[in-house]
Amino acid sequence: MKNNFLVLLVILLSQSGFSQELNCKVVVDYSKISTSNPQVYKTLEKTLTDFVNKTNWTEKNYKPNEKINCSLFISVTNLLDNQFEASIQVQSSRPIYNSIYASPVLNINDKDFNFQYTEFENLVYNPNSFDSNLTAVIAFYCHVIIGVDAETFLLDSGSTNFDTALNICNLGATSSNKGWGQNEKSQNRYFLINDLVSASFKPYREAMNFYHLKGLDLMQSDLKSAKEGVKSAVAIMKNVYTVRPNAFLLRIFTDAKSDEIISIFSGGPSVIIDDLVSNLNRISPTNGSKWAQIKL
Repeated sequence: MKNNFLVLLVILLSQSGFSQELNCKVVVDYSKISTSNPQVYKTLEKTLTDFVNKTNWTEKNYKPNEKINCSLFISVTNLLDNQFEASIQVQSSRPIYNSIYASPVLNINDKDFNFQYTEFENLVYNPNSFDSNLTAVIAFYCHVIIGVDAETFLLDSGSTNFDTALNICNLGATSSNKGWGQNEKSQNRYFLINDLVSASFKPYREAMNFYHLKGLDLMQSDLKSAKEGVKSAVAIMKNVYTVRPNAFLLRIFTDAKSDEIISIFSGGPSVIIDDLVSNLNRISPTNGSKWAQIKL
């Protein structure tokens, strides 16, 4: 009996040593299909909410106020014999120093999210095996969210999470599921994580770090310096364009930050913007109409 108690104590202590990293809102939308049993979608939503928010994704101890606010919006387009066809929108934000503002960090729309799910089944995540596309995709994006968020505070601090996400991707590539392969479209999970861990694309991580620490985190104390910091971050991001003009990471950056950048440069102290607009048009020409709104 005593030995059993000691084993239980060790388990409890090991579980209490870490706290969950994410404060994630999960939505499963089924409005695009007709159904006579909406309960399966509600059960999936609740199951995924628990899975994401109650899993210890790292060995770090996050305080309640340090949890990363994020969301997963899953849009189901078809369901047949427990086979779901869907897309997933992944968003996360970061608090800005001495402010109530939360800055968008990620805004990814993944249209290759097909999976099998039976109502009330337990979701089990094993980082060393590919058990289901559902848990693999969710775990992959949880690690990407945590890794990119960490980089905005300390450069290279997201490497462990990126390595884990890369391992998930490599396991996924051995399956028949879309989104994990190098020979598919150029903007999928494979390119996202392989570029994040690549030394050639480190300017993305450097730019995200500079953008927040030397840019947004100074907004309350020195607005002009903050705007100059954002400008410098965009200049760093342009180095990603130099490596690969159509790099997925450039879209990841502008999808999250374009509206925020417009807002930053819509008022306040004047800074020279010619170089900023030029760099933005280079890294994201499809947003040219947005960049034209930037004023002195």
